Amino acid sequence: MTDLTRLTIAEAREKLGAKEITAVELTDAYLGAIEAANPVINAYVTVTPDKARDMAKASDTRIAAGRAGALEGIPLGIKDLFATEGVHTQACSHILDSFRPKYESTVTQNLWNDGAVMLGKLNMDEFAMGSSNESSYYGAVKNPWRATGSNADLVPGGSSGGSAAAVAAFLCAGATATDTGGSIRQPAAFTGTVGIKPTYGRCSRWGIVAFASSLDQAGPIARDVRDAAILLKSMASVDAKDTTSVDLPVPDYEAALGQSLKGMRIGIPREYRVEGMPEEIEALWQQGIAWLKEAGAEVVDISLPHTKYALPAYYIVAPAEASSNLARYDGVRYGLRVDGKDIVDMYEKTRAAGFGQEVKRRIMIGTYVLSAGYYDAYYLQAQKVRTLIKRDFELAFNAGVDAILTPATPSSAFGIADEELASDPVKMYLQDIFTVTVNMAGLPGLSVPAGLDHKGLPLSLQLIGKPFEEDVLFKTAHVIEKAAGRFTPAKWW
Repeated sequence: MTDLTRLTIAEAREKLGAKEITAVELTDAYLGAIEAANPVINAYVTVTPDKARDMAKASDTRIAAGRAGALEGIPLGIKDLFATEGVHTQACSHILDSFRPKYESTVTQNLWNDGAVMLGKLNMDEFAMGSSNESSYYGAVKNPWRATGSNADLVPGGSSGGSAAAVAAFLCAGATATDTGGSIRQPAAFTGTVGIKPTYGRCSRWGIVAFASSLDQAGPIARDVRDAAILLKSMASVDAKDTTSVDLPVPDYEAALGQSLKGMRIGIPREYRVEGMPEEIEALWQQGIAWLKEAGAEVVDISLPHTKYALPAYYIVAPAEASSNLARYDGVRYGLRVDGKDIVDMYEKTRAAGFGQEVKRRIMIGTYVLSAGYYDAYYLQAQKVRTLIKRDFELAFNAGVDAILTPATPSSAFGIADEELASDPVKMYLQDIFTVTVNMAGLPGLSVPAGLDHKGLPLSLQLIGKPFEEDVLFKTAHVIEKAAGRFTPAKWW
């Protein structure tokens, strides 16, 4: 029998439905792969083999009875930001030590309702703050990709680095992830996987540990466009427990694949040609443009003039919201507690010991920009810039553009403990230069692999769409995927 972990979700779904394989066999194959690879890759922080096998047995029973759900028997990895009842949920932070919620996030409950199987919880940057998965309390995740002829370990991107690495290394069929400024699309790009950040409000945020509430959005990372479409269909829903979730029908995204691009207008924003961008990224972009033209789309130049202000505005808005959201972690009711001489001393010692360096940095920035005398100068100004960024996109879409094509990242994956990036946080923040605008405007954005660089590492293109038109992104990405082919790392782990 071929390695079951190599099956896409669509392929596994077909074989399970035809009773060629069982959910238990598929789950055992993934658990075996995790046991062998996780000590090296470090994608999982908790594996739940007993729960996974119980869920798989229940799936086999439902399949036999003809009651299979949309994801029946499909083994998934869950980012450690999603609350999973009775299972480790710590946002990969020391401050949430031993926290096991008594409730389930809406997104994961939707997946279990459709028959999916949970393999465990995936590593991530602490509280989703990072672009390299190096800020996790549980250590860095290693990218399954390596440069040709090199043994150097590379980052998988962040904050959803564990999700992307697990999917690329065949340690789950698909994974949940979250995106606040690029945390689905950038790791997907670094690992040759497909990631989509849906429109803000498409997926419920209830039961997801908050970073920046007006920017956070859940979405899937998968091996190909079809699998991402299948996963998002199950993840998305309106939710009475999240008033920012939107009550709109969730389309059958998979049905959009293969539809014609004839008559579509694709916008190319001139502001995304940033200084110092490698020639390989520009060449990939031009290749993507050519593929879409060949498929019948019209390509037009557009301007998004406030793009250059997006990154500085994001790094005011996001830390400000984080400083407010993370104030709740005080050692009183759950998680880590470091005793002190009085309650204030206990708060201070707990937060000093519990939060990592990057989280502390962002709390400090956020508290500063919200402080008296600086609120108007920084936070209020950043919110005004955010409105202008959103307006840029609205004007482009109102002028007849159906989707926008850009690079996903300014480079391929870089090395773990890169000295230049480690010594200068701003250089690390620049990893988000192509992705933050999408979160600031609340739009859907998808990262699709489109080629390899001179080192043999994956590079991706980003598609940006109108609100709640994820189906347009899927059908457009499917064309790029068919033209570019699929990319898998050579196994070294």
